[in-house]
Amino acid sequence: MIQLNGLTKRYGEVLAVDDLTFTVRPGLVTGFLGPNGAGKSTTMRMIVGLDLPTAGSVTVNGRAYRDLPQPLREVGALLEARAVHPHRGARNHLRYLAQTNGIPDRRVTEVLDLVGLTDAAGRRAGTFSLGMSQRLGIAAALLGDPPVLLFDEPVNGLDPEGVLWIRTLMRGLAAEGRTVLVSSHLMGEMALTADRLVVVGKGRLIADADTGTFTDTGAEVLVRTPEAAVFTRLLELSGAHVRTGGEHNGSGSGSGSGSGELIVTGMTAPDVGRLAAAEGVPLFELAPRRTSLEEAFMELTRDSVEYGAAR
Repeated sequence: MIQLNGLTKRYGEVLAVDDLTFTVRPGLVTGFLGPNGAGKSTTMRMIVGLDLPTAGSVTVNGRAYRDLPQPLREVGALLEARAVHPHRGARNHLRYLAQTNGIPDRRVTEVLDLVGLTDAAGRRAGTFSLGMSQRLGIAAALLGDPPVLLFDEPVNGLDPEGVLWIRTLMRGLAAEGRTVLVSSHLMGEMALTADRLVVVGKGRLIADADTGTFTDTGAEVLVRTPEAAVFTRLLELSGAHVRTGGEHNGSGSGSGSGSGELIVTGMTAPDVGRLAAAEGVPLFELAPRRTSLEEAFMELTRDSVEYGAAR
């Protein structure tokens, strides 16, 4: 378990992390999301003691990282895939790490096989592609068989097979009861991988909820009815928000002989159907549509983007 309590980091005039409080629980893959400059990497560096907080605290299984006697056996972290001496072979890199924490040499062989680098074990790390460097970094994170794991953008540079592999790996680690925290900018991948999401923007916590909650919160209901104008008024009187969707299919949104398309938010599909039945409004189509994680993320972080393109 990772616990942050009022965690704050300031670099001069820049407030990189601002009073973050949340818990990363075991048995789940927790996605750590936010725009560029949101403070994700700084937060992960503070978890493993590479940066000291200006205020607040962070603990791993109840202790600060600096107090862990054999940290690689407690926490595995991939924060920078290229942070390896370029002239050192993959196997020797892992051996040096293992020796510092009393990890047997056979574990080096195991993790090289696990990440698919057995045939490249003797190659110098500086000759690795980004995808191979990611695999070596993951091997280092897994070296001590730790109960807590942090991965910062682990799918960068991986091909589709590699992306599927790391997704399966992370979910398998969580299924074993481990604590898994992973940051990514790939919303589609997080939707498939993460059980829970923590979203930050400009260093502050924006949201902390199960993944399904993010898509359910912005869920829409598609309605087609020949009495679109009448039903729009009824829906709005019931507290729903309605926009016309006819421009997407050319059907128009007014009443008459056509089937006007409405997009309803703030009301579930069963409630929309019950309202239509009670008011005698004919429906040609009634279908819930879940908001994608990308859409939900963009809406949540709209006011927290530090580096955004002109629109």
